[in-house]
Amino acid sequence: MKTLSSVCVYCGASSQVADIHKQAAHALGDGLARRGIRLVYGGGRVGLMGIAADAALAAGGEVVGIIPEHIQSAEVEHTGLTELHVVDSMHTRKRMMVEKSDAFVVLPGGLGTLDEAFEILTWKQLQLHDKPIVIADVDGYWRPLLGLVDHMVAQGFARVDQKKLYAVADHIDGVFDALEASPLARIPTQPRKL
Repeated sequence: MKTLSSVCVYCGASSQVADIHKQAAHALGDGLARRGIRLVYGGGRVGLMGIAADAALAAGGEVVGIIPEHIQSAEVEHTGLTELHVVDSMHTRKRMMVEKSDAFVVLPGGLGTLDEAFEILTWKQLQLHDKPIVIADVDGYWRPLLGLVDHMVAQGFARVDQKKLYAVADHIDGVFDALEASPLARIPTQPRKL
């Protein structure tokens, strides 16, 4: 069993979302930092991405951002991170996020978040990694997606055991519980004092 030292967070860059999602991003960033776990993410300063990063930094945590040049040129990168890697493509970004992370958490987001989530799930299905993946179903946001997976299983396009590739939590405390329950990883159970 490996102690988690870094968690990749996939989430949206929109700020036009419900407060409950903003609160969840803040709680996740803060919770990772207080447990001494580095946050790895897409490097943006806006939306849930920026909220999670800022919360981790405010709690004394390390945050690693990985942003493609074409997104960085739009001036949305977070300039106050522990590390910011500017890379040549989305493919390089996603590969580096996997390499620098011990686990993955999927917060609410849009098409980019779906892309990242399905790729990391597919890589796990293909046994390219065995790292924990937790879907944070905050306020039932991912319920339609989880229903789609059930539909794929019912139609024979996915096996029921593929639902074991990930855990689902409906609140941020549950995310940490799911990470801790993973047979492949261990997290500090007591947040560190600041």
